[in-house]
Amino acid sequence: MAPKARSGGRILVDQLLVHGADMAFCVPGESYLEVLDALHDSKAIKLVNARHEAGAANMADAYGKLTGRPGIAMVTRGPGACQASVGVHTAFQDSTPMILLVGQVGREMMDREAFQEIDYRQMFGPVAKWAAQIDLAERIPEYIARAFHVATSGRPGPVVLALPEDMLTDHATVADADPYRPVRAAPAAGDMDRVMALLGAAERPLAIVGGPGWTDEAALAFRQFAEANDLPVTAGFRRMDAYANDSRCYVGEYGTASPAALLKRAKEADLLLVVGARLGEMTTQGYTLIDAPRPRQKLIHVHASAEETGRVFNADLAIQANASLFALASAKAKPLASRPWASWTKAARAEFEANLTPTPYNGALDMGVAMRALAAELPDAFTVTVDAGNHTGWPHRYLTYKRPARFVGPTSGAMGYSVPAAVAASIVHPGRLVVGCVGDGGFMMSGQEIATALQHGGAPVILVFNNQIYGTIRMHQEREHPGRVVGTDLVNPDFAAFARALGCHGETVEKTDDFLPAFRRAVASKKPAVVELKTDPEMITTRTTIAAIREAALKRQAEAARK
Repeated sequence: MAPKARSGGRILVDQLLVHGADMAFCVPGESYLEVLDALHDSKAIKLVNARHEAGAANMADAYGKLTGRPGIAMVTRGPGACQASVGVHTAFQDSTPMILLVGQVGREMMDREAFQEIDYRQMFGPVAKWAAQIDLAERIPEYIARAFHVATSGRPGPVVLALPEDMLTDHATVADADPYRPVRAAPAAGDMDRVMALLGAAERPLAIVGGPGWTDEAALAFRQFAEANDLPVTAGFRRMDAYANDSRCYVGEYGTASPAALLKRAKEADLLLVVGARLGEMTTQGYTLIDAPRPRQKLIHVHASAEETGRVFNADLAIQANASLFALASAKAKPLASRPWASWTKAARAEFEANLTPTPYNGALDMGVAMRALAAELPDAFTVTVDAGNHTGWPHRYLTYKRPARFVGPTSGAMGYSVPAAVAASIVHPGRLVVGCVGDGGFMMSGQEIATALQHGGAPVILVFNNQIYGTIRMHQEREHPGRVVGTDLVNPDFAAFARALGCHGETVEKTDDFLPAFRRAVASKKPAVVELKTDPEMITTRTTIAAIREAALKRQAEAARK
């Protein structure tokens, strides 16, 4: 049939349907009323209206991480776009497919600093894969098709499209685009032979897996490859679900809570096989585990973006390939006959297992013990989300993952992420247990989004680690300026009462033995739930205390003064 004239808003929603969108996250605004009106008639797209634009953008990022399809966020112009920008930055650094649609002032008002006017191409240019504005309704199918293609192809990432409100009311007669198909590079002929040749010449190899888009099938395939070759495998920062943690070859994560023994392994390795990970600051411990630009170790770097393989470190073998496609190819490689590093792998695995034993602590609420109890309680399929901050050390260190279990956290280190991500995860996978871990500071930035979960049928359990301080900054204060505390103390509400006031379930836990019963009651409520954990601010990380950090800093200052 010949296409009929449609409004720009209708054309846009029809394109979302063409490309398979089934969910969108928004804070409504008058600048894109035509899109909202078109969504009124579309029952195929579930519209989740968040309480804050940062929440909507973070929900879209979590959707993208969990599904591999672009998370769709819609916000209004000016303040709405500014508040959503944190989610765009996270999607950029985390390589998450995402499309942010921003209402814009009318075209006849542009370049006059009209009400809430911003040039979003300039604003989002540095933190998006592509930022553009659609000025003609007849070009909407072209722009939306390109947005889905850019967001998912190569290294995934966010796309931002500005939508002038008068363009959305224009009518045009235009055909729909074809459904998008992402372009993903696969290993070239001979790549696996070269990988196996370098691996066969090594004595202490180490794999680092990470990046986006690991399918369950790919995670299993790489496990088969690693175990067939006794290859020790680590995860890049906040990518622990890319490889089964119960594998005899899994030896830990490179991030903020990595034990010294694991960091030592990376420095001792003579070959690094990096699959999908960016080798950014957090994974490389401030670029100290690997020398730049010429690493001490032989380096095989597999990444979806050719530019990434030489960004910081010169690779001995650079392979442009999607991580999942490489993993599937690796499982077909003939195992090496000689594996002199088998005992090295076994020792590294033993260190990982030893690290699961909680650090001794005599306080009322031992979070190490509580997290190990939670690990035993979790079903096969669950999702854990985390925020930014020192509280993440406990779920990082003591919880373990194996597909279909998923771990979702911002490698960008953005606060306020965990609650919206948990809300989105609970709506995306209804009936699956979702546990959000967040500090008291992070919860106060986005905790209201549990109301969004209640409205849309989600039921995440949010664990609020309440130590009444901005813990990470306090730790750095004590390390650099011992005893000179400023700006990091917090006065908090009763978080459990807050949850109950919103119609959700609320619990407060002050003792270790009370944790698991409270968690079980929260799950049984089948409502969004907040479990407030009254944690000791002195226990600033899973391994040390504020007093110990302060004492070491004062000693260091005294030694410097004597010199």
